Amino acid sequence: MKFNRHLPPPAPMNLVPMIDVLFLLLAFFIISWQFSQSETELNVSVPTAEEGADSEQQRGEIIINILADLSIRVEGRTVTLPELQEKLTSLAKDYKNQPVRLRGDATVPYQRMVDVIDTCQKAGIWNISFASQAPKENQ
Repeated sequence: MKFNRHLPPPAPMNLVPMIDVLFLLLAFFIISWQFSQSETELNVSVPTAEEGADSEQQRGEIIINILADLSIRVEGRTVTLPELQEKLTSLAKDYKNQPVRLRGDATVPYQRMVDVIDTCQKAGIWNISFASQAPKENQ
């Protein structure tokens, strides 16, 4: 005996959850990109170097800006050397080989840069790089 089985047609795939996830991912990446760009938009004129490394930011890199007035800015906040050391110490405990990029204004005295480097080393940070820019061709 032959039975006719009537299977229901397959349900159409619901795309709404996938579109929601894509929009959330898009929003996350746009917002995180904005935060990473805000650190380099400060009014810091970094020194020039012909053989400087690329300016691509490493993942999880902390950017320390040293402005012409000798103030130190990290994550949009002005900090003192003890506050910087406290912040970097907690990061160094959580993340081994924490990368740090120093963006010192070209007019900042060398001693101020050494003070910041010393603070980084006291905090246990050894992965330090320096920001520079390519010289302009008119110079």
